[in-house]
Amino acid sequence: MLYTLGIDVGSTTVKVALFDEAGSLCFKDYRRHNAKARESLRDIFMDISEAFGDIKVRAAMTGSAGLGISTRAGIPFVQEVVASTAAIDRLLPGTDAVIELGGEDAKILFFGRVTEQRMNGTCAGGTGAFIDQMATLMDITVPELNELAKNSEKIYPVASRCGVFAKSDIQPLLNQGARKEDIAASVLQAVVGQTIAGLAQGRKIQGNVAFLGGPLAFLSELRRLFTQTLGLTAEQSRFPENAQYFVAIGCAFEAENLEISSLSTLISELDAVHDELSEARRIPALFKSENEYRAFQERHARADVHKADIDTYSGDAYLGIDAGSTTTKLVLLSADCRMLYSYYAHNKGNPVQVLRDELLGIRRMCGDRINIRGCAVTGYGEELMVSAFGADIGVVETVAHYRAARFFNPDVDYIIDIGGQDMKCFRVRGGAIDSIMLNEACSSGCGSFIETFAKAIGHSTEDFAKLGLYAEHPADLGSRCTVFMNSSVKQAQKEGATVMDIAAGLSVSIVKNALYKVIRVVDPSELGKNIVVQGGTFINDAILRAFELELGTNVTRPNIAGLMGAFGCALLALDSHKERSGLLSLDELAAFEHSATPATCGLCGNRCTLTVNRFSGGRKFITGNKCERGAGGARRDDLPNMYEYKYKKLLALKGLENPRRGVIGLPMALNFFDTLPFWNAFFSELGIRAEPSSPSSRELYHLGQDTIPSDTACYPAKLVHGHIMDLISRGIDKIFYPISPYNLVEDEKADNFYNCPVVAYYPELIAANVPEVKDITYIAPYVVLYKKSLAKNLFSALGPVYPDLTLSEVRRAAEKAKKADRAFRDDLMREGKRALAYAREHNIRSIVLAGRPYHIDPEVNHAIDRLICSLGLAVLTEEAVAPLAKAEGMKILNQWSYHTRMYNAAAYVAENDDLELCQLVSFGCGIDAITGDEIRDMLESKGRLYTQIKIDEITNLGAAKIRLRSLIAAMDMRSGRENRDGGA
Repeated sequence: MLYTLGIDVGSTTVKVALFDEAGSLCFKDYRRHNAKARESLRDIFMDISEAFGDIKVRAAMTGSAGLGISTRAGIPFVQEVVASTAAIDRLLPGTDAVIELGGEDAKILFFGRVTEQRMNGTCAGGTGAFIDQMATLMDITVPELNELAKNSEKIYPVASRCGVFAKSDIQPLLNQGARKEDIAASVLQAVVGQTIAGLAQGRKIQGNVAFLGGPLAFLSELRRLFTQTLGLTAEQSRFPENAQYFVAIGCAFEAENLEISSLSTLISELDAVHDELSEARRIPALFKSENEYRAFQERHARADVHKADIDTYSGDAYLGIDAGSTTTKLVLLSADCRMLYSYYAHNKGNPVQVLRDELLGIRRMCGDRINIRGCAVTGYGEELMVSAFGADIGVVETVAHYRAARFFNPDVDYIIDIGGQDMKCFRVRGGAIDSIMLNEACSSGCGSFIETFAKAIGHSTEDFAKLGLYAEHPADLGSRCTVFMNSSVKQAQKEGATVMDIAAGLSVSIVKNALYKVIRVVDPSELGKNIVVQGGTFINDAILRAFELELGTNVTRPNIAGLMGAFGCALLALDSHKERSGLLSLDELAAFEHSATPATCGLCGNRCTLTVNRFSGGRKFITGNKCERGAGGARRDDLPNMYEYKYKKLLALKGLENPRRGVIGLPMALNFFDTLPFWNAFFSELGIRAEPSSPSSRELYHLGQDTIPSDTACYPAKLVHGHIMDLISRGIDKIFYPISPYNLVEDEKADNFYNCPVVAYYPELIAANVPEVKDITYIAPYVVLYKKSLAKNLFSALGPVYPDLTLSEVRRAAEKAKKADRAFRDDLMREGKRALAYAREHNIRSIVLAGRPYHIDPEVNHAIDRLICSLGLAVLTEEAVAPLAKAEGMKILNQWSYHTRMYNAAAYVAENDDLELCQLVSFGCGIDAITGDEIRDMLESKGRLYTQIKIDEITNLGAAKIRLRSLIAAMDMRSGRENRDGGA
């Protein structure tokens, strides 16, 4: 009998489909290859041989990891689109689109006159690997995640374009007690959103849709959410049998006319494949000998904390808790700073229960002999744990880590803490924190990637860490985003790199990411002479060794590197001189109960998604709120907030009540946050009511997400699609969206006055990618507000739409609009001066929240301005202080109007000690890479702090809050103020 064999070697799995002469599927296999694709495929071949003997086969191979194997083993290769199409044509005729999700690959096929494929790049967001990572984060299996999602009550917004971004949303939800059922459903909904908005790249998914690949075959809730979100009927949704094998099946169909071989020959060809890692992709070994490693261990063992026996000790003690993003750490210190007890473990997706169990155990061990006089908490779960367990002090992470580092090296001048997802780097000068750098949503350079990869190949993190110590030829994996690093690892494996080579190479890559991508050093020597490293990642000796080799100097790693946050908290609790802690007693802990329920705050238009945590004794803690009111607090209306002032003033602009020429829609996005006063007055003068689109929201974003052609655009740009669809859905048949390559001239010293390219030309992208605008009158002229040609250009664009319009009318309207725009800007300047004077009169410190005009949109900034006010600071915009100074001596060509405002604002802040600057930057904004470096240099050259917060679809403000509180703590240290709560 002659068989046909289809082989699909994907990024994480091998799939095989074997057909007999009658066309029956007589054998199939689906297994994870754990980075050993060739070995796994050979095992499957042996299983076939055992079942059917040495059969004659026509074989073909496909898949993202299959090309290299097929070339070396001599098995014909079939392109995946061809294989998919072959299976669809034969088994599912009449299909209009195919969505296939694999381990790290995702693709959509659109059928029609021409078959079109959309595929993800090197990022694995929205794939099976993404779901795997999220399940691991929740300490459950993928099938358990699917079962949990069946009982969800609400969906949280989760960024899905990158697994690392998603962790920034999900981890705080876990730490804050959100229901796992809701988080599970949110993860799957994020995959759906990523497919529609990112993978489809602006083309609508409609008609008869087939769903293929392992995740869709195994996860019923993912299938349901796809059908529901796309609005497909049961007849349109095609979930075929053997969906996970479909590409392999199509590959087998394509093999029907290929040459005949024997199974034994295929096995021999696989056995003959030997790969070697090229010399160019090797780096020096970390340790040359065991003696060198032994000396390294002995040197680092000197940074030690003395221990005491908790079973025999009696007296006072102080407890420190680090409720981290993925782990919980505890340290109990004696009055003379000896360690009585420590704990370090994964949160298991339920940090409250983990901490309760540990505290119960500590209370039992202490009994009546040990009096816990103080308890301090730091980390992402700080506020939750203080509320749940009655801890005495909440401490910002940077303060806790600095206090711990000083214990081991009083002269410390640089501290680097690398945890699972977070990295904190701060320089110390004169006994105060001088510069703070934290990683953004991306965990490039952190330990989570090593942990994920170790698990993927069947090793514990501890074992994996040891593997690289003696690797003779570590693989050079580069210094890239940790998600992109997967591609480098796979390539190294294809070239024969061992697990030891990869473990060592990853250690070097993490160090380079930390130094050159986060800290962004030019010369490692600039970090100083007294460097303390800490965090769970540095427990890995291979990473520590790579760090010292890269720096060319020795550093201090305490023997409790992973416990430094908790250790610092214990020291701060000791410093607090309390008589007795408010920590729950043994009986209270034994009776402790915790429940979490979802809710929606209706006190304002933000409608924040809340999680209400309730504890024994009637205590309650609310998370998810973007301002104080959601948690039951009062708004700080006494603090100036220029973001809120400007946003409300724009919303208050009213169009003409009784327009004689009708209504025209304006998408309230991007440059309209800067020019709305002009256009509102202009159209009102012409007898036309300017109708802005609805305020931005996640729901509005979803209106247009299937027309977004690029996933790399910034979130403010993506929102434009929703604003356009909002106007059309409201029946507005005329939309005005001008192309604006230049801005107003605001600073004669600037080199030019360009608009951001995305802002300038997005109207053209909308015209090309939103089909609905073809059914309305879409007006998108080129305009420059300060050019004499403005009136003529506008008349040329509007004349055909309004035949009775005259050029003189347009000229008058343009002049009146310029005056209205000037009046609006003058009012902002007056309010800025008033706000600054008020803050100074009342001794209130102020933050200049520098960014672009559209960053005042609450959906874009996620209420960071309200967060700043809740921390007791006033908020100013960059334009409020920009006219008060001129930036001099810049190293760049200043061609952008928005940049000019930020540079001048930074120059003013640098000379005024009562102000600090925080820059908002959108992910995907290339030109802000320039502004960030320049503003940092301007501030730090004057001994001032620079703080940057990157904003995207990620809605959780946990990282932003840590950064802002760290900034306040550094300000307090510099001014000699006593921290009220151990770190702002």
